Amino acid sequence: MTERSLKPANRPAVVVAMVLFTVAAVTYWDASRMTARATYGMGANAASYFICLFLVVLSVGHLFAAFQTSADKAEDADWKAIGWIAVALSGLIGSIWLGAGFVLGSALLFAFTARAFGRKSLVVDGVIGLVMGVIIFLVFNKLLSLALPQGPFERLL
Repeated sequence: MTERSLKPANRPAVVVAMVLFTVAAVTYWDASRMTARATYGMGANAASYFICLFLVVLSVGHLFAAFQTSADKAEDADWKAIGWIAVALSGLIGSIWLGAGFVLGSALLFAFTARAFGRKSLVVDGVIGLVMGVIIFLVFNKLLSLALPQGPFERLL
């Protein structure tokens, strides 16, 4: 007879599960304290409750993965790709914070993320990101009447 223990096979997955569950709890608490209510349909807190549920499901999935025994060894992280993703997110945050706008930030995000996935043509990816950023900005700003961070380029649109 085999003996089963509750010792996790994958400790990082347990840590990620606990962090996800904590973020879900904070999200639930924040959603329950929202004072703005909708007069009809779903309120602003409905999206927060959905995100909370999604985070709980991810947390449970990580717990299941953590306690499964596997013969496969975990792969090493690609730190170069993680660095490019960090540069991409920093470019988006920096361009919005410095007032350069959403379109430039999303172009940087797309180009550097594509670089993280192995593409070498940074200029072409920047142009693709610029076109996608313009389309997304126009959809949100003109069609949906939702304001995205504006910079000098967005004011021309």
